[in-house]
Amino acid sequence: MKVFKIPEATVMRLSIYSRYLHQLMEEGEETISSGEIAKGVGVSSAQVRKDLAYFGEFGTRGVGYKVSELYCQLMKILGLDHRWNTIIVGAGKLGSALALYQGFFERGFNICAILDVNPNIIGNKLGSLRVQPLDQLQDLVEQYDIQIGVIAVPATHAQDVTEQLLEAGVKAILNFSPRVLKVPPDIVFRNVDLSVNLEVLSFNLALNR
Repeated sequence: MKVFKIPEATVMRLSIYSRYLHQLMEEGEETISSGEIAKGVGVSSAQVRKDLAYFGEFGTRGVGYKVSELYCQLMKILGLDHRWNTIIVGAGKLGSALALYQGFFERGFNICAILDVNPNIIGNKLGSLRVQPLDQLQDLVEQYDIQIGVIAVPATHAQDVTEQLLEAGVKAILNFSPRVLKVPPDIVFRNVDLSVNLEVLSFNLALNR
C-alpha cells in the first residue's frame, strides 16, 4: 500500500491510538473495542475502524482487539519498530529543550547530535550530548547514519540550514522555525509552528465569545 494515499490526519490519529494503547498496557488492560478506543481519544468508533481499515483487518468481531497486539501493529505501521537517528540544528532554548526531551527516545528516535554556530554555546552539555559546531554536520550525518534533521534555528537561517541538511544526505526534516521552506518533492517534510496552533485556539475562543 502506498503511504502517500493514506490521509495525514489518519497517520496522526494512529500515533494517538498507539499512545493510548501503550497507556492501557501499563494499566494491565488486555482487550479493547473500537468504541472504547474512540471514547479514550475523543473520536468516533467509525473513525477508528476506518483508520485501521487502511492497513488491513485487526481484532475479532464481537470481541475487539488485543491491546498489545494492536499496539505492536500500529508501531510497525508508524515505522516505530525501527530506531531513527536524528540530529538537531539550533541549540537555543527550543533546540535545547528538544534535545533534553526523553519522549523522543521512548518513541524510537535517537537524538545523536545537536549543532550550533554560536561559539558561546558550542561545547555546552545537554544531557549526554555536547553542542557541536555546524560545520561538523556532514561528518555527523555519515557517522551516525542520520535520517532525520530537526531545524530549531531563527527563521532567517532556516533555509540555509535546510539546504545543508539536504546536501549532507538527510531525507526527512522537521521544521520548528516560523518560515515556509523549500525542499525537493522526494524529501519527507513537516512544519511545527507553535504559533499556528495557538492561533487555532484563539480563533475558536473568539468564535464562541
